[in-house]
Amino acid sequence: MKRKERYAIVIDYFQKNILEAETELLYDNPFQLLVAVILSAQCTDKRVNLTTPKIFEQFPSPVELAEAEFDVLFNIIKSISYPNNKAKHLIGMAKMLLSDFGGEIPMTVDELVKLPGVGRKTANVITSVIDQQPNMAVDTHVFRVSARLGLTRGAKTPLATEKQLIKEIPADLVHLAHHWLILHGRYTCLARNPRCASCGLVSLCLYYKKNNKN
Repeated sequence: MKRKERYAIVIDYFQKNILEAETELLYDNPFQLLVAVILSAQCTDKRVNLTTPKIFEQFPSPVELAEAEFDVLFNIIKSISYPNNKAKHLIGMAKMLLSDFGGEIPMTVDELVKLPGVGRKTANVITSVIDQQPNMAVDTHVFRVSARLGLTRGAKTPLATEKQLIKEIPADLVHLAHHWLILHGRYTCLARNPRCASCGLVSLCLYYKKNNKN
């Protein structure tokens, strides 16, 4: 099967079967999403969503967050993974937003990655979710699912995966494809026990073919 045909089948399947292709993080504005995505690194969206309401209540904008006391913020997010580093990052991020960006969330990857706690993946999430830019954030789900389905070949790093996906997925669908792959990996194509019996993509899945030779 040619790669373009493989992509066409996968995209068609997701368009028909994942109708709500959006982040599961809860937010009301770009600032809140940025806070939530920083907190979500190596942490579940569910846990983040249980934590952010109190943050948003006490620190509704970069102004308040920049002035937050470390111990106060740490205690709010202590159930999140790496709360020490993330508390420092959030306060530093808010301060830089005020000093360098007039309190507004920048909408380019190059500008976003200058903020404390913001790497390429986070910047891609913000620009694709808020501005629907054709940027592909590669987390463990995207990395795993794209390899299993044969959308990527030989990609050893998130950046390599990102480049291969961006090359083949139509630009106007990239922001949706990000969520398709994440949601498929989160609920169907699980890391240890994938639910192949309920997956409509097993006919082209390299992982399924390898593990079900009989």
